[in-house]
Parts: sequence; structure tokens; C-alpha cells
Amino acid sequence: MKLIIAYIQPHKLQDVKQSLYKNEVFKMSVTNALGCGEQKGYHESYRGVEFEVNLLKKVRLEVAVNEDFVQKAIDAIVQGARTGHIGDGKIFVVDLAECIRIRTGEEGKEAIG
Repeated sequence: MKLIIAYIQPHKLQDVKQSLYKNEVFKMSVTNALGCGEQKGYHESYRGVEFEVNLLKKVRLEVAVNEDFVQKAIDAIVQGARTGHIGDGKIFVVDLAECIRIRTGEEGKEAIG
């Protein structure tokens, strides 16, 4: 079991979701996030005051999958999120020690579905 964590551009969320659905990955968690990387932010002016915006809006996507869906999920996220420009995001794959479905008490790969 693996936990795939992806940080993507907010406007690419629909494309990533559609790509995941096409690859039979239906369960995910989505959270709004702020972050910075190579983009380094930008300068803005509000009422004549200059300030630097270096924490940009991102979307954090978490997908727990069994081993046979890891590469399919990664490929789907890349396909949906890639624009070819700086700021497309990052994907992290982490070992998932345990998963428990609260409703039924199932554990392990059966709980992920």
C-alpha cells in the first residue's frame, strides 16, 4: 500500500480528477494549500504599497492505493497536471503502514478498495 501525495496547480484539478477516473482511481482527498518552489512568487501592489507574494495557491491531492495501482495513479496525475512550465507541482510516494475502514473494520488492502 502506498500514499501518493501530489501538489498541483488549482486550475489543473479537474484535469487530474478526470485522468485518475480514466485510470480507475476514484478515491482521493483534496486540500487547498500554500507553497513556494522554483516559481518564487511575484510582486504586487495594493493601494500604493508594494509587497511580495511568495506563498502561491496549490492543491494537495492524497490518494491511497494498493501496489498494482501506484504507477497508474502517478501516470494519471502527471498527465492531468503537466503544462510544461515551472510550478506544475510535485508527487511524493510514501509507504502506507496500515489502513482501516472505520465502517466495517476491514484492514490493509481490503480497506483501501
